[in-house]
Amino acid sequence: MLDLARRALNVAQLLGASYVDVRVMERTTEGIAVKNGRVDGISHETSSGFNVRVIVDGAWGFASSARMDQEEAERIARRAVQIARASAIVAGQPVYLSPLAPQKGNYRTPVQIDPFSVDLQRKVQLLLDADAAMRSVKGISLTSAMMEYSRERKLFVSSEGSEIEQELFDTGAAIEASAVDPHSNEIQTRSYPNSFGRQAGTAGYEFVEAMNLEQHGARIAEEAVRLLSAPQCPSGFTTIILDGPQVALQVHESCGHPIELDRVLGMEAGFVGKSFLTTDKLNGQYRYGSDLVNISADATIPGGLGTFGWDDEGVPAQHTNIVTNGIFTGYLMSRDTAPLVGMSSNGCVRADNWNRLPMIRMTNVSLEPGTWKLDDLIADTQDGLYLSINKSWSIDDQRLNFQFGVQVAYEIKHGKLGRLFKNATYTGITPQFWRSCDAICGPAEWTVWGTPNCGKGEPMQVMRTGHGAAPARFRNVQVGVGNWS
Repeated sequence: MLDLARRALNVAQLLGASYVDVRVMERTTEGIAVKNGRVDGISHETSSGFNVRVIVDGAWGFASSARMDQEEAERIARRAVQIARASAIVAGQPVYLSPLAPQKGNYRTPVQIDPFSVDLQRKVQLLLDADAAMRSVKGISLTSAMMEYSRERKLFVSSEGSEIEQELFDTGAAIEASAVDPHSNEIQTRSYPNSFGRQAGTAGYEFVEAMNLEQHGARIAEEAVRLLSAPQCPSGFTTIILDGPQVALQVHESCGHPIELDRVLGMEAGFVGKSFLTTDKLNGQYRYGSDLVNISADATIPGGLGTFGWDDEGVPAQHTNIVTNGIFTGYLMSRDTAPLVGMSSNGCVRADNWNRLPMIRMTNVSLEPGTWKLDDLIADTQDGLYLSINKSWSIDDQRLNFQFGVQVAYEIKHGKLGRLFKNATYTGITPQFWRSCDAICGPAEWTVWGTPNCGKGEPMQVMRTGHGAAPARFRNVQVGVGNWS
């Protein structure tokens, strides 16, 4: 791989490129799905190839191929240079990269148990056992359990002297149970440990085993059945406490996306819109949240889906303060966007495959922990709702106005959890919502939640991001009933 990368690098330089990087990548993914007590599918996929990215006459060029030999390396290098020269004819401001010293090294995800080495029957049986626990509950109509794990090997070399090799693992799993009312055909679903995909992290098979899926199967199935007869969530303004997974999604949608600098600058607005966090707000004065709200982007957190050694521009993984004591203080940046705001890249560029241009993506964008314990936080709340596990989301193209639906809501009265409600939603305007945050749970209840299926770009790239979060309380929030019929 290294010989191929160096060959492409040399050819592109000889053809006049002022900057070149070459990324060689192989990604292998396996998945197992169980449905209603039977194996629903087992998949295995490997994809490999390389790409060449160049700057010529101040413009980017990019080309890629799945054929990895010396002749193809030369052809793809020539193609990338040709594309850059064509782009330069219509390009606006020339590309300028923030400085970066040559990077050399290796990084491998810390893994206790390689998921690819675990016997397939053992992995299938774990999911079947969890599925059986859900099906043991009377009234359950549909059950599913899934597992997915990937290994990504990549080499990065650049004309600035960087040579980096990485081997990244991500592993995850989830279970889900649905109950159906035979008279109204209403469906209620409960998931564990998270919804929409799975809970995943940069770890090995030990990550799945630690979830104890079988132990939670009956519980979530019972809750799905109870939801059918639960009353609708009342509407109005009240205090809400969000559980950890819901706080993580709130961070992802209302903070993580609007701090991507390419979106802010209008360079990548086709799929998920722009951002209300415009560059004039990066002046140390814009109040994003209450004094308790501290948000960071950190690609070094152990186990986070956004954890790596170097990003796909060869920038080292690092920690960046995004919101500091409620004040907006930073963006996710690339080497070509950071200079536009007088800064240097903070290592937030990734591509989901060898044939895709790297772009700004979230690392582990996290709400830093506070000091509360969840039981104490509930006891301190006289009247409100405890909302758990996402069911739906909607947010405008500026990431400003939002609505989220959750799978379950519990009434809080006089510091105690009470009735179960169904179809709960809450709405808000991002800065007003975060300014209403008056309590965050502490490190003991802080978990890095994985978002393995975040889409961005045209064509869309699906990236894996992480979000550290603990339960948090928000005051005077509008809640209501969602309609998913």
